[in-house]
Parts: sequence; C-alpha cells; structure tokens
Amino acid sequence: MAGNVNERVAARVAVVGAGYAGLAAAVELAGAGIKVDVFEASRTLGGRARAVEIKDELGGLTVDNGAHILVGAYRETLRLMAKVGAGGMKCPVAGTASAGTPRKLGTALRRESLHLEFPGQVRIAAPRLPAPLHLAWALLSAQGLSFKDKLAAIRFMRTQQARNFRLAADMTAAELFADQPARVRRYLWEPLCLAALNTPVGIASAQVFLNVLRDSLAADRAASDLLLPATDFSSLFPEPAARYLEEHGSRVLRSTRITEVEKVGVTEGNPLLGTGWTASGLDETHGPYDHLILATAPYHLPQLLAPHPEFAALCRQIELMHWQPIVTAYLAYPPAVRLPFAMVGSEGGHAQWLFDRGALCGQHGLIAAVISGDGPHQALDHTALAAAIHDEIAGLLPDLPAPQHSWVIEEKRATFACTPDMQRPPTATSCANVWLAGDYVAGDYPATLEGAIRSGVAAARAVLREMP
Repeated sequence: MAGNVNERVAARVAVVGAGYAGLAAAVELAGAGIKVDVFEASRTLGGRARAVEIKDELGGLTVDNGAHILVGAYRETLRLMAKVGAGGMKCPVAGTASAGTPRKLGTALRRESLHLEFPGQVRIAAPRLPAPLHLAWALLSAQGLSFKDKLAAIRFMRTQQARNFRLAADMTAAELFADQPARVRRYLWEPLCLAALNTPVGIASAQVFLNVLRDSLAADRAASDLLLPATDFSSLFPEPAARYLEEHGSRVLRSTRITEVEKVGVTEGNPLLGTGWTASGLDETHGPYDHLILATAPYHLPQLLAPHPEFAALCRQIELMHWQPIVTAYLAYPPAVRLPFAMVGSEGGHAQWLFDRGALCGQHGLIAAVISGDGPHQALDHTALAAAIHDEIAGLLPDLPAPQHSWVIEEKRATFACTPDMQRPPTATSCANVWLAGDYVAGDYPATLEGAIRSGVAAARAVLREMP
C-alpha cells in the first residue's frame, strides 16, 4: 500500500470518480450530514460529460467533450442542480406542494418546447398545451408528414400507452419501428432512439427506448421540453456540486488518481469481510472509510478490483460489455452564421444533430455537430470528417463560407451499447460496504446524464440505509 495513511478520518464515505454519478452520490450524502471525500484523476470535473479547452492562434475556447441533450423528464438532474444552486436555480422548500423539481431553470439551461426540425424535410413542434394534447397537436400539425404518417405515429404512442410501455419480450428498436411509415421512422423514432441510447437502432433495446418515451413524450407537458445547456457541462452541475460539497465539510480531490483500494479491519478467519476501506494513489493513502462508492468509468473497475476475488464476477460482467462512441465536431464560422434553430437535425450524411453554440452560450459562429454510435464516419480522419460535415451544413445554409477552424473530439467508449435484455450490474456489490454508481448501473434509463445522476442518488441512499 502506497504512502502513509492520511490522518484526516472525519470523512465516512469515499467516492472514486467525479463525474455526474459520483458527484450526485456525494451531494446526496453531504446533504444528509455525511462527510465525503471525492477523488478525481483529472483536474476537470464531469467525467464523460465535461468541459474541454481547445486552443488555436486566436486564443482559447471552452467547449464540451460531447453535446448532450437534456429534457424536462430529467427530474433528479434538475433537483440536484437546484440543490447545489447551479445557474442560480433554487430548490423548492421541503414539505411544500412545490418541493421537488424546480420550475425555474436559472441561467444554466434554456427551456424550449419539444421541437424536432430537419430543415426542408420535417418539423414537429409541441405547443404549450396540457398533456396529452401537446403531443397529439405536435404530431397532427407536423410539417413534412402525410396525414397517414401522422395517424401511424399517434397509433404507435397509444398502443404503447395501452401496454404501459412494457414489452412481453425485449427486441431491437428496428423491430419495434418496423410497421411505422418510412418517414416517421426516419425523422422521428430513429433519431430519438439514437440520441437517447447512443446505439444504432438495429441493435438498440426497444424496451429501454420505451422507458424514455414513457417518461418524456408520454408524461406531463414539461417532461417533453428540451433543456438546452447555456454553459459547458462542467459548469452545469459538477463545479457547483464541488462548491456545495466543500461548503458542507466534504472534499473534492482533483488530480488524485486512485490506483488501489484495500479492506481494513478484516474479520479474523473471513478475509472477505472488513470494517472499512482505504483508497490509495501514487504517494498517499486515504481513509479508512466506512463505505466506498466506485463511480469511475466501468472499464476502469477491473484494474482497481482485480486484487479482490469477491469482485471477480463483477469484473467479468464488465469485461463482456460493449461500447459505443460519440464524436463531436466543432466548426468555427464568422459570427453572423446562425442555424435556423438552436438544435436542428441533419440526415443523409454523417452528422445527426447540429447545435448553434452562439444561440446557446454566446459562442457566435460556432456550430457543434454530433454523431452518436458506430458508423461510416469512423473510416475518416478528423480533417476529412470536418470537411464532410461542413458540406452537410452548407446544404442547410446557402452561401456558407469555409470554416475558419475545426476541431473533432472523439469519445471512443462514450456509453455502453444498450442492447436488448442487457444485464447491467446492480448498485450493491458482493461487499456490503462497496457500491457502484454510473450510467451503466442497472436502471430504466440508457447511458444519459439522468441515468448517471439516478445511479449516484441510489448509491447514496443505499449507504444512508446502512448507517446508524
């Protein structure tokens, strides 16, 4: 074990990883009066949804390692953002009828009614009517779909509602959509599924996609709203969460990579049981802690847990998981260049969604193009891919000049492949005081920010149930 044990033992829980899941767990614990030490290998908080500094001869620019879409159904994300005061959000007073999801988003998020637009092809926009009228009106008034297409989409939703969005047996999303008209598949269900699950529809879980539909389009009107970030993803929740933790007597230790965890207080004659855990880096050992929450990317867990045979089954399960990439290309144009809407769909090329960073966060002329999942774009180098995406944007914006700069950020293992009947590990592990948190942990949702937040909250509440 490296170094000397840290003398500060006030913290009762260690959280390894300061992404959305780890910080959600820590905030939930700190709010209950538990001191937490959070360890993060990077200087930047947020894990796989974090800020990235890109530099050129003109100076620096803060963007994200990938563009993520939030919706009004992300209630736990909104609750914790309000709890830590992100973007000026405030948590409703406990015990009142309004306690729970905040109604006002502050400056961190921009709320828009559901709006799916593929310029020149299809436009679907929901009015501010109560559910389910908002969705029915959005589909009936959709531009670019025939009346037959619209009725088919409405029948699809009514059929799923009648089944409580549950399938007798999971299948691929492509099979679920097979009876839908081609344009409804192409411009509605398939783009939504790929954006939510980050998995090609030919192998994506239909049941998980239905879970998303159940809680967004089929829920109350606000649940289907688009919540477009007006800041980078480290500032959206992780940095306010770190300030909240420090104000509550906890610590966030950046640039502190944990390479080893060890049981302490091992029960004589039973090496699998211990009273606590220590967490060690290159030159220091921290702890002991009553509980250990592992909130790292899942593919880092086998190396961390390999010395402990009780985690062998968990490690094998994780090693069998498959991964899907997310590629985000940033193209910088003159400041006057604007998209017709802050977020528009793109089809027929590599990009799937385009975001106007000028409309969202004041980075005028900067357009972000997102590509979810595997695809032919992986055969191109970054220069060729940026050029191809420019051509796709030029098809939407006449007389578009060449980009002044372009950057491509590729997360090769951004999410797990969300396939039918996938077995995901639970929050609890084979050790009573070791817990998992992350968007890959068992739950209703795919690898989304809300899935990560919910898993962190679940881990924290499991710890609280075990504490005196």
